[in-house]
Amino acid sequence: MRIDTFNGETNWARLAEAAQQAEAYGFDGFAIPEITGDPLIHAAMVANATERIQARTAIAVAFPRSPMVLASQAWSIQVNSGGRFALGLGTQVRGHNERRFSTPWKAPRSRMIEYVKALRAIWRCWELGERLDYEGDHYQFTLMTPEFTPPKSNLPMVPVYLAAVRPKMIESAASVADGLRLHGFCTKKYLSEVVWPAIDRGLESAGRSRSELDVCGGGFIMTGPDEETVM
Repeated sequence: MRIDTFNGETNWARLAEAAQQAEAYGFDGFAIPEITGDPLIHAAMVANATERIQARTAIAVAFPRSPMVLASQAWSIQVNSGGRFALGLGTQVRGHNERRFSTPWKAPRSRMIEYVKALRAIWRCWELGERLDYEGDHYQFTLMTPEFTPPKSNLPMVPVYLAAVRPKMIESAASVADGLRLHGFCTKKYLSEVVWPAIDRGLESAGRSRSELDVCGGGFIMTGPDEETVM
């Protein structure tokens, strides 16, 4: 088990200080949301300010961003951090996509699966020299010239984590992602009756085992001197 801390700080100096403190306290990961700032920029700041802890986006909204643009950003953070980056992605909801990001909302499950596959096709092109030839229903990437190909990283591929709440998206995440990020508000009943069965269905559909999927969970924690205070 690994333990992350979650921080939405947007001031760069305070963010760097918080990341250094988290590393000193022994946290394994530093999770960064997309709320009032860009989580990729903040992940880069965290990685630059630390030596051991993993910087994670938790999460970056996928569909407003081109997979090619995001692949480049993630690659840069991974390389410059020495392999200490994890890319957490989520769909957000229809209203935010259409009204806040002016992004079409269409087939989020299949689109997210393609998004992850497209990212990996781009990274394999850069790392392994494979010809870029990804053709999906939602995304097509078929051009990569030497000028725009970064040097090999000699690092593991960036792990991709997908946020999911409903059973079908959980299945999709389990079928294609390196990890599943659950909503913070999860009951024991929801985990046992919804999450784990959906994970098992998704893994089975892709011929994967549970050891191939990280599950990030947790909850809302209140602290105080006694139970009466926090309740």
